[in-house]
Amino acid sequence: HSTDRTPTLVKDLARKDPRIRLVRLARWYGQSTAMQAGFDHARGDVVVTMDGDLQNDPEDIPLLISELDNGFDLVTGYRKNRQDRMLSRKVPSWIANRIIARVTGVQVRDNGCSLKAYRKELLARIRLYSDMHRFIPSLAVGVAGARIGEVPVRHHARRHGTSKYNISRTAKVLADLFTIKMIRSFRLNPLRLFGGAAFVFGVVSTAFTLAAMSVGVQQGQTGLVVFGACAAACFALAAFLLLVGLIGEVAVRRDMIAAAAAPPLAMEMQVD
Repeated sequence: HSTDRTPTLVKDLARKDPRIRLVRLARWYGQSTAMQAGFDHARGDVVVTMDGDLQNDPEDIPLLISELDNGFDLVTGYRKNRQDRMLSRKVPSWIANRIIARVTGVQVRDNGCSLKAYRKELLARIRLYSDMHRFIPSLAVGVAGARIGEVPVRHHARRHGTSKYNISRTAKVLADLFTIKMIRSFRLNPLRLFGGAAFVFGVVSTAFTLAAMSVGVQQGQTGLVVFGACAAACFALAAFLLLVGLIGEVAVRRDMIAAAAAPPLAMEMQVD
């Protein structure tokens, strides 16, 4: 949802070129939701994203599309000579990229570069929400097993708008990064995660039960009620976690069947 003249400009362009369409959200939902809306309405076999502040150069788009032809599902640019402030933007970005690579295992130079080219088949397998647009390469590898390429792209000083990123978003980014880690680690076997947690609470429930029996003999009704309630709560939580794990397993199997029927991602081809 843009509050500047972007919708008007896009409408003017659409009148001249029917291939251009404006997708406008009812209100501001964040960049990830806006990108997902664009992905949902895209009709081409290749989708390219970039910010509207013109820090990225549209003339680099053919480079990304050309690299897709080398068998990649996603090609991301990395800003070779980034025109941003050192302490407020470049250093935090450098640290963030290394944390993301460390946590997810996906080695990408510049996760924050919005200039990316995607195969439409890949976008059908991932969904963006919260601030997940920051972790698209990691999400693509973790969920869809995508092959990722990188190309250096130009970067210009900001000419329009102001940066929306600040230190207050750190906690949200860390939470999303934890989500990505969980998706990558347990997407194929959620029962391992939830079943393990259920086992721990089951053991704790057993300990509280034994304590209730022991304390009940020594201290009477009060100790029995307190420890018995703790035992019941832990047992209920263990049962709930186990149920969530089983439901997750069913969902994973369903998604695997759907993925098997979906069009394949990029494959290496040899032309004689």
